[in-house]
Amino acid sequence: MTGLIAPTSATRGSTSPRATSRGWRVVPPLVVLAIALVTWDLIVRLGDIPPYLLPGPLLVLRTLIADWTILSDSLAVTLLTALEGFVAAAIGGIALALLFNRSRWLEVSLLPYAVVLQVTPVIAIAPLMLIYLPQQTAVVVCAWIVAFFPVLANTTLGLNSVDRNLAGLFQLYGASRSQTLRYLMLPAALPYILGGLRIAGGLSLIGAVAAEIAAGAAGAGSGLAYRISESSYRLNIPRMFAALLLLSAAGVVIYSLLALVSHSLLRRWHESALRKEI
Repeated sequence: MTGLIAPTSATRGSTSPRATSRGWRVVPPLVVLAIALVTWDLIVRLGDIPPYLLPGPLLVLRTLIADWTILSDSLAVTLLTALEGFVAAAIGGIALALLFNRSRWLEVSLLPYAVVLQVTPVIAIAPLMLIYLPQQTAVVVCAWIVAFFPVLANTTLGLNSVDRNLAGLFQLYGASRSQTLRYLMLPAALPYILGGLRIAGGLSLIGAVAAEIAAGAAGAGSGLAYRISESSYRLNIPRMFAALLLLSAAGVVIYSLLALVSHSLLRRWHESALRKEI
């Protein structure tokens, strides 16, 4: 039939430049990781460094597999604590930012205390929390304190960055405050909110770890940070490295999931989520 061109095998098997570009993004980090692991292993072998000072990567991997039951249970406890702190920070930060947007006096009155919570080291707050609160509650509160301010600050910034011309247009057409909030302010502030949540996700894990270390020093604990402290006291350095590896992987997964959620919500309309060629 004239006018129709049958797809050739080259056409059917071709890969889009976008997919190829996406695949190549993974290569440089993997190369850097491989170089770092090989260098680490060579330093340990050539320097004849004992495992209680610096274990090799293969020994850390074997320890991770051998102690997986203990470490995975502890990781679950830490992740649950971080999740509770993150959810509390997300709800509290966004809600308080909305109140700040409604009342300038409320923002002026309460924002300095939020800043005080942010700049006070959580490792100094944790022992006090352990005195006045149950251990698990104190750990969650510490995770919330660390993660709360980025959500509050970014959401407040987003709500205050709405285009004044659009706000005037809504006012001209008689939109109510709830309509302006729903159809203008929240969509405009969404990239800022999601950015604050991405930061808060990692900080909630940091807060949980810092509080667990303080809780472990004060008494019994079962989180991954406690396992790190316990391994340090017993000079079980391979297990310490394995626990640190799990914590790092958990942080990467948390950030990646939040980044994926952010991209899914913004990819169709916001400049920050549009693909850029490299």
